[in-house]
Amino acid sequence: MKRRAIYFLIFLICGGGSMVFGQNSFYSLDSIQTIEVFFEQDNWDYQMDTAKMGAEGYTLARWVKINGVQYDSVGVKYKGNSSFDSTYIKNPFHISLDKFRNQSYDGIRDIKLGNNYADPTMIREVLGYHILENYMHCPKSNFAKLYINGAFIGLYSNAEDIGKDFCSDHFYSSKHTFVKCNPSVAPSTKIKSNLRYISADSTAYSSLYEVKSTTGWKELVNLCDTVTNYPSSIDKIVDIDRVIWMLAFNNLVINLDSYSGVFSQNYYLYRDKTRHFNPIVWDLNMAFGGFPFVGYSNTSLSAQNVLGMQQLPVNIHEADNYWPLIKAVMSNAQYKRKYIAHMKTILSEFITNNLYKTKFTELQTAIKSVALVDTNKFFTNDQFLNGLDQNAPFSSYTVPGIATLMDARATYLLNTADFKALAPTIVSVKSSNEAPELDSSVTIRAKVTNATAMYLNYRYDKEDKFTSVLMYDDGLHNDSLAGDGLYGASVTVSVSKVQYYVYADNSVAGAFSPARAEHEFYTLNAYAQEINIGEVVINEFMATNKTIASDETDTFEDWIELYNNSNSSINLFGHHLSDDRDNLGKFTFPKNTMIAPKGYLAIWADEDATTKTFVHCNFKLSGAGEAIYLSNANGVLLDSIVFGAQLVDESMGRCADGLGTFYHIVKPTFQRANYCVGVDAIFEESFGLQMDISPNPADVELSISSSSNTSAGQEMHIYSVTGVLMYHGSLSASNKINTSLWNNGIYMLKIGNESHKVAIVH
Repeated sequence: MKRRAIYFLIFLICGGGSMVFGQNSFYSLDSIQTIEVFFEQDNWDYQMDTAKMGAEGYTLARWVKINGVQYDSVGVKYKGNSSFDSTYIKNPFHISLDKFRNQSYDGIRDIKLGNNYADPTMIREVLGYHILENYMHCPKSNFAKLYINGAFIGLYSNAEDIGKDFCSDHFYSSKHTFVKCNPSVAPSTKIKSNLRYISADSTAYSSLYEVKSTTGWKELVNLCDTVTNYPSSIDKIVDIDRVIWMLAFNNLVINLDSYSGVFSQNYYLYRDKTRHFNPIVWDLNMAFGGFPFVGYSNTSLSAQNVLGMQQLPVNIHEADNYWPLIKAVMSNAQYKRKYIAHMKTILSEFITNNLYKTKFTELQTAIKSVALVDTNKFFTNDQFLNGLDQNAPFSSYTVPGIATLMDARATYLLNTADFKALAPTIVSVKSSNEAPELDSSVTIRAKVTNATAMYLNYRYDKEDKFTSVLMYDDGLHNDSLAGDGLYGASVTVSVSKVQYYVYADNSVAGAFSPARAEHEFYTLNAYAQEINIGEVVINEFMATNKTIASDETDTFEDWIELYNNSNSSINLFGHHLSDDRDNLGKFTFPKNTMIAPKGYLAIWADEDATTKTFVHCNFKLSGAGEAIYLSNANGVLLDSIVFGAQLVDESMGRCADGLGTFYHIVKPTFQRANYCVGVDAIFEESFGLQMDISPNPADVELSISSSSNTSAGQEMHIYSVTGVLMYHGSLSASNKINTSLWNNGIYMLKIGNESHKVAIVH
């Protein structure tokens, strides 16, 4: 067998160490996570209570196990406001795996567990996020069982942390202004994180907001000034569509422990690369009427009974100065029409068709056995089992059954003037060319009835905001005949994917296509060169670069190196890199991104913009471990690598280039051939020892022998690529080693100061 063929055989059978699909199942709805915490200190609860009521510092846990995987030296603390109480056994938790050590679980470093306070169903938070994720960026969530020092504490909701990783995944950057909008003091009717302008002095806002980024107070004050004093300009400073989706969701499902309720809290703001603030909803355990305080002006809690929540007006707070964001949206006639259109979409897709009940039943069935033995929950088993239809008393108010609330709310909303208003009907949306050439012009045509205006909204990059242009029904814009209800507008396809949607408007109502726009959209895909699996691969990467290689700004950043296995130049235009298996198209290679035959291409993973010198992608690599995915223009996975914690200034790379297994490389080879002992070297005499290693690759038995008297008796070790000792013995005239149970792959044979690679292929 030729040695080149040996490389290829090992690559195909062993996957080159790279074709492993890392699945982020930690938030999957089809399983309940098991989390075990062990504290060495007997008074751990007292320490955590004290920390929570002080500076909210972390308490050291000796270890935490997640689904059986143990992590030592973990930071743990209580979280929450009304859901926390020092007398509770079941408090909400924040677990930080990397507080004291560089470690993560499937790329996850922070775990947020909610104790289902004020929710007899224990389902509100998970159900709420399940609905909301269809319309705007929000955390993933499911359920977890928590044990502390062997004792079962209870069933928790398990919601994705909103931090830098979240911002990077959803907004393609993590280093800009990031604000948590929750009062740091006990909230009252006069304490709201409502974006109301107070003064130019940022200290006036310090008790209402927490700036999580290095800087941002100036930007926050400017945001409040614009929202309060210049509402007609809010689209220049906020992502207005995401704001409208948030407000529509809050009102529809009576999520009042939010911006829309009395305290205007439980949301984050992230300012993306376009300098627009994006709202992120947080903490849905009191959605579906679990918190009845809608608020009024700056004077009243305005508690609602069940009927009041069922019939909460769609325009609540529209003229109230203490909810300036709602006031700004409602004072703009088109924004309000879009707000109603979004409410209609959620109502039709989840409520009036009873899909929310189906999902509720699925979730309740999944958690029932655990919930019923949770003796620390805040409601009885009967209240848990009947929480869909039955109301439950809690504190000073009544928590409605979810269906009791939502069925009556649907009836009420459908009978309001806003919902009865005759909206345009978008019959069809088509493009003149579904597979256009790059830089060609394409016409988007929309057939619509009952519209007085039609808009095409498009963008050339997923990180940009949509540009809105009028569509025409005048017979002059490739729209067929004037006045026939077919509107047209053209767009130049100057990138691999042009994203677009349409919006139809009249004086009383509006409509989107697709209905979930802007969160969902249509896509024009420009032609891109087809790349086959194995032609271009991930060759080397570094997640903790401190001194090895710098970009054109002399900055040491994470990097990923690709290698072209073919004998021809390949244009990567339209292909993708990502660190998220659920979002393979996270980064798209721009025009004329060429990689030479048998050549290397470095990509800086630093969230910066691509320049003439280097390609920069919109995500960073985690030194605690995660994954890298390379896929083609159609979303077909070409290569991937899932990796664990990385060492500073050491990379991981293939040996040999393009085809071999991944190893840690002590001396990284940025855009150069990876230095390692390849399969070729196995067949050669090394350092003077007269060695015979055969067969190589081996199957069930490996023979190692030496004819040199001076080498006999030397210690011999064989390690896997992960450092596991597979064999230990003394070199003799003939060593026969059973390899039948070893996994396919490359192993390291060490004899004294010498190293040799051996391959196992079954």
